[in-house]
Amino acid sequence: MDFITAMKISGSALKAERTRINIAAMNLANVNTTRTLEGGPYKAKSVVFGSKPLENSFQEKLNSAAASLREVEVSAIVEDDAPFKEVYDPSHPDADENGTVRLPNVNATEQMVDIMEAKRAYEANVAALDAIKNMAMKALEIGR
Repeated sequence: MDFITAMKISGSALKAERTRINIAAMNLANVNTTRTLEGGPYKAKSVVFGSKPLENSFQEKLNSAAASLREVEVSAIVEDDAPFKEVYDPSHPDADENGTVRLPNVNATEQMVDIMEAKRAYEANVAALDAIKNMAMKALEIGR
């Protein structure tokens, strides 16, 4: 595997983890949103990761070892079907006739754990990219 391929794989992981952090941040930002464009409270979303074959040049496709390499991709962003939280607050503008307000199904603790996990994965991929860069620099020094 050449350096560019390794960088491409780590780069795909960085992109996927960035999407995960963005979705978790959106969930946290909407933790108290009771009105959406679709109607009703905000529904929590989560990211589904998948792997896809690494797109290579024709020469690399001839190399059978490269055919087993996989990149990370975001397969889907799905809504959480957990029930909404219900709180009794008759003074709230979105309260129903019984005084109950439906709040989003966002669990702030789970979102924070998801952000920390995505941050660690992001940092690990940045470390991998740095190692690849250092290896490439050392390889160039050999040629001097």
